[in-house]
Amino acid sequence: MAYKALEKLFYGDESVYIQTYKSRFDSEDTVKLDFLLSQHQAFFVQNTEVLKLAYEIVKLDKSVAALCAALPGVAQEQYSKKCLIDEIVLTNTIEGVHSSRKEIRDALEILEKQSSEKGERRRFVSVVQKYLKLLKREDIPLTTCQNIRDIYDELLLEEVLAENPQNKPDGEIFRKDMTAIHSATDKVLHKGLYPEREIIAAMEKALAFLHDNSVDQLWRICIFHYLIEYIHPFYDGNGRLGRFILSYCLSELLEPLLSYRISETIKENITAYYKAFTVCSNPHNLGDLTPFLIMMLRMIHTALKDLEESLHEKLLSWQKYEALASSFPEAANKGVRRLYSYLIQAALFSEKGISTKELRTYFQASYYIIKNLLDQVQPNLLLSQQKGKAKYYQINLEELDSRLLETALHELHAGPPPC
Repeated sequence: MAYKALEKLFYGDESVYIQTYKSRFDSEDTVKLDFLLSQHQAFFVQNTEVLKLAYEIVKLDKSVAALCAALPGVAQEQYSKKCLIDEIVLTNTIEGVHSSRKEIRDALEILEKQSSEKGERRRFVSVVQKYLKLLKREDIPLTTCQNIRDIYDELLLEEVLAENPQNKPDGEIFRKDMTAIHSATDKVLHKGLYPEREIIAAMEKALAFLHDNSVDQLWRICIFHYLIEYIHPFYDGNGRLGRFILSYCLSELLEPLLSYRISETIKENITAYYKAFTVCSNPHNLGDLTPFLIMMLRMIHTALKDLEESLHEKLLSWQKYEALASSFPEAANKGVRRLYSYLIQAALFSEKGISTKELRTYFQASYYIIKNLLDQVQPNLLLSQQKGKAKYYQINLEELDSRLLETALHELHAGPPPC
């Protein structure tokens, strides 16, 4: 039976409404927070649906981790970059901030070159730098209000000020005036806490809950995401900040690559996301955060399932193409065969292909050796594109598919081998 929000029951039988609230709040399966929502103590119920979703998330996470481990090294690196770009573009899109894939790629390349000299500064460099830490599982302090402000400054402040200087945090740590959360249609969903002393007090309680080891970590991560958006500590950038912290916390618990897929799932289910937030923020819901917890668990489950399917499909394709390429005469040369593998991985997993510089790094070879190997690839199989000073390569998957089809048709017409 679906979990019915108290906010919905409010408009029905009053005795049922009150009894349902009491039974939930007093249940031994209920976790109570030291946090008030519209003067009601926040709580959530660890019901059957919550426990089932958590069990399925753990299973999916193990499957995704195994698939990630099965990826060849180049594919892991290239696919991670592609997912990182997706995540940043989509988290910005949710907030109505335009960021092109090229801008994020440029920022990534600057960081990879370790060149932040004057003249090389680009948009989103600090954002990309912060998101790169998730895959590396680098520690990000997240225990104090000042930690929240530090993350905000490093991640968003420069971009927020460029969009509107008036949105600069003007309090001791956060903001000192009022602000509100708006839906995609600009409807006011919730007014952030106010004044700043209430923001600080609430954030301290939210952080204490995030680190309460008596509560399952997955529950804490989901509920903290709600709390930080409910508090809404800054004038602008709260959504992007909340999703980054959500991604960071999930990367600590589950397969890190998931942290680059969460914004895509939220964007695809944005109506359900806003609805769950609105329901739980309604005073008639009496502090029950279970609907938001269920919604977030469903999104994490969906993100993992989509990632599992994508990785499984790409792995099968990689194995199929590798087997075909190894049958080419020129692949008798181990260097060419290895090059074919890199080109196939680039086509399947990368954002724009593999550069000459990357090939030199993987082969530990000079430009001339790489050029000689590229010259041995069949011309109709090699795709290349110039991006600034760099040249990127990948295999022509359409041509490989055509050859696989020819092989299959030939085997079909040839019939079964004689007994």
